[in-house]
Amino acid sequence: MSNITPQILLKAYAAGIFPMAESAEDTALYWIDPERRGIIPLEKFHIPRSLKKTIRHTDLEVRIDTDFDGVIAACAESKPGRRTTWINERIRVLYGELFRLGHVHTVECWRGDQLVGGLYGVRVGSAFFGESMFSRERDASKIALVHLVARLNAGGFFLLDTQFVTPHLTRFGACEISRDDYRRLLDDALCSEGDFHLFCEDHDPEVVLALASPLTPEAMD
Repeated sequence: MSNITPQILLKAYAAGIFPMAESAEDTALYWIDPERRGIIPLEKFHIPRSLKKTIRHTDLEVRIDTDFDGVIAACAESKPGRRTTWINERIRVLYGELFRLGHVHTVECWRGDQLVGGLYGVRVGSAFFGESMFSRERDASKIALVHLVARLNAGGFFLLDTQFVTPHLTRFGACEISRDDYRRLLDDALCSEGDFHLFCEDHDPEVVLALASPLTPEAMD
């Protein structure tokens, strides 16, 4: 994979595969094609009641696509329980190029001039491939995720790919599906173009929650 380019990377995502490194120190990249794929069904996204309260009262500011370098650097940081990550220098360079091409996006949580949480991912068609998230304050990455889902629903996205499922993501409705089922969803998502920048109401928590939460009686407060 020494000759991988941003264009090849986009074709790989469209084919259902993505790259990872063994560690931040590893210079090699490897194509990953899991038998079971993690997704969050956008129509079934679940927001815990306590997080809804936090979103309604937080003084964090959510910004979009203002500091890719800061977000990916924070996602690659070591922390208790995680000495290293799969984000190596080649990943940073490649995804930085995709960001400049408009195919990578960030959702960022700011306290004043301090970046305290966020996430980044790849957009192809109406599919969004979540790559990594981080928090330097309690619930900051969760807030970013809720704002992401609101933005995807507003922009006509069809698929939110999480690659793998973690206990953290299952709280929001993440589930595993087979490789074949995933590729059928992906094919459908590639038939239309999602608009990541259509949504412009990150400042209004009620609008964010209404777009992110499924409109079912059991989901209402």
